[in-house]
Amino acid sequence: MPVHHTRLPGPEKPTLINLSPANFEGWSTLRFRRKSVAALAAWACALPCAAAGADGGEPAGSVTINGQRQNYRSLSAAGATKTDALLQDLPQSVRVLTSDLLRDAGATSLSSALELASGIAPQSNLGGLWDSYAMRGFTGDPNFGSDYMVNGFSSSRGYNGMRDIAGAQSMEILKGPASALYGRGDPGGTVNILTRKPRFAPQYSVETSAGSLSTWRTAADLTGPFGETLAYRLNAAHQQGDSFRDTLHSERDFLSPSLLWLIGPATTVSYEIEAARQQSPFDRGVLAVNGKLGAVPVSRFLGEPGDGGMTVKSLGHQLFVQHELSPAWSLQTGLSYRDSSLAGYSSEANNLLADGRTLRRQRRYRDFSATDRSARAELLGQIATGAVTHKLLFGLDGYRFDDERLQLRRNPGAGNPYAIDIHAPVYGAVADPLTLSIDTLEHQRAHAVYLQDQLSLGAQWKALLGVRRDSYRQQVINRRTAAANEQGLSASSPRVGLVYQPAAEVSLYASAAKGFRPNSGISIDNHAFPAESSRACEIGAKADTADGRLNATLALYRIAKKNVLTTNPLNTDFAIAAGEVASKGVELDVSGQLAGGLRLSGAYAYTDASVTKGDNTIRTGSSLPNVPRHSANVLLSQTFRTSGSGGNATLGAGLGYAGGRLGDVAVSSSFRLQAYTTARLLAAYAPTPRLRLSLNVDNLFNRAYYASAYSQLWVAPGAARTITASLAYRF
Repeated sequence: MPVHHTRLPGPEKPTLINLSPANFEGWSTLRFRRKSVAALAAWACALPCAAAGADGGEPAGSVTINGQRQNYRSLSAAGATKTDALLQDLPQSVRVLTSDLLRDAGATSLSSALELASGIAPQSNLGGLWDSYAMRGFTGDPNFGSDYMVNGFSSSRGYNGMRDIAGAQSMEILKGPASALYGRGDPGGTVNILTRKPRFAPQYSVETSAGSLSTWRTAADLTGPFGETLAYRLNAAHQQGDSFRDTLHSERDFLSPSLLWLIGPATTVSYEIEAARQQSPFDRGVLAVNGKLGAVPVSRFLGEPGDGGMTVKSLGHQLFVQHELSPAWSLQTGLSYRDSSLAGYSSEANNLLADGRTLRRQRRYRDFSATDRSARAELLGQIATGAVTHKLLFGLDGYRFDDERLQLRRNPGAGNPYAIDIHAPVYGAVADPLTLSIDTLEHQRAHAVYLQDQLSLGAQWKALLGVRRDSYRQQVINRRTAAANEQGLSASSPRVGLVYQPAAEVSLYASAAKGFRPNSGISIDNHAFPAESSRACEIGAKADTADGRLNATLALYRIAKKNVLTTNPLNTDFAIAAGEVASKGVELDVSGQLAGGLRLSGAYAYTDASVTKGDNTIRTGSSLPNVPRHSANVLLSQTFRTSGSGGNATLGAGLGYAGGRLGDVAVSSSFRLQAYTTARLLAAYAPTPRLRLSLNVDNLFNRAYYASAYSQLWVAPGAARTITASLAYRF
């Protein structure tokens, strides 16, 4: 079987051990120490992109397999190559957000976690109903939230709400194109969420928190054995609270049970369920008056409380099987099935009258649903040809995605402007009856074959070669007009990378790749969109300090993309292909331990993303919306040992900065969002290894700022100062 990297506590470099069941005395009856069982369970979970990392409260002296971490840093990543590869050996920039970093930062959602990485900018999130962000300037398909994966499977197709990260072990930020392995995806990069895996050592923890605006959250993480060869894990969370936005209240639930079955010395099976429910009002934010923000407070809600909440539901299943064929070869397969839906009413800004205070609104009802089914099978092995070692991956995958959309809409008219005074709002207006606006059914079918070779060319040189061939069919039925469109596409997505390691602590790399991404939906004239195609190149350097406690990655890149979808400014129900866009930039990520108990997470990005071939609507040279040229964040925390029973205390602070950026998807607009800086504080006290008390303050100085915008009428303000106190107990 493949050799896996094991990280021991302390600054030492990773050791290599063989975790074949034959090396464990008494494997058949599992008669060995608890730590060994935990290690074996982690090894058994090394299914496609499902590496198991160390939990935040790991006992001293324990061993961590696949996804090792030390003080805000990780040594390896699974999603970049679908094998557990050392970051230093990868010809691309990869940032791993570890469980201890996410815990200290108080991150409970995908959006709050991504604030810690470089080159990621928030985008318009459909009134708070899904996660939307740009990576290296690109946002992906505007018909859905931004791309992310869970254990290597796409989990963003459809309507899955704002992602709660209860049950997340770590997050891998995979920069650059991943099409050679995953197919459909954005060349700016993608996010792979690794979930917590069942353990044979019983462990139970609960956490409850209370925060500003009557916000409450309770989470539980329970794991243990069902006999000698079956283990379970249950992660659950419930959160509810008001908003700094007037009249708004939201609730979020997450439940994820999972099982691990060790069938025998050579076969493991893992099954996971994720059920999520979100209920929150549709909120387009505030507006700019004559291009100026600040005319209304960031708390002002301009919709209708009587519309109630939008309900988003998602139910997903993942099944992984791994079988060891020989000491050098293994077979891994996976299945994923996810149903999702979004439904509810909204009242949204339509146009501001000349008096500067009367806002006419439109009203909509959305009923969207989707089913996403995917499968893959992969053969992994290792061979040597002379002095060159090859780690090979052969794979087949495919997916079937069905998307059904029904939307009713009523625009304001002279007889009923459905208006509200932005300076003195009075709620309770009634719109005219809704009429059918969108009624479509879309079918996507795709399959692919791919090959990857990780080559070790000696002590100082490594290479990565990969290629994927995709075939894709799309059918869109417009039931409102009785029109139907169908298209078939195919493309090859190669990538090549080279790593040179002049010293043990330094890696220099270069890579190039092509990408292919089908576009969903239809244009306003009932035509399917051509697929996006992209080319990207990247060079960079990775360095560790001599003691191995701190690492940094510096990357320079350029990406060019064709057939990018953006919202049609003439009718926001539809999209158009923006022609050609490009992004180039510099990114720096630093993480680890500076000295003693002082830990650092820092990131900086320079992103120049613009339209390189436009038209009369979208001008050539226009910058892409919501993407700042300069952005940065830093988090420092110091842990102190306290006397007595071995407890500790942590104090920390952080800053986040985003530069000025375009604030309108019609990129010919001159409307811009101002730069902003926010500060945070964190503190924690753990009197015993089982109990932890923490306090987090976000937006410390209560800065009014604007995180993203869709247009001058739809501007999303950033959250006001938030104080959260938490208590966690492990038993």
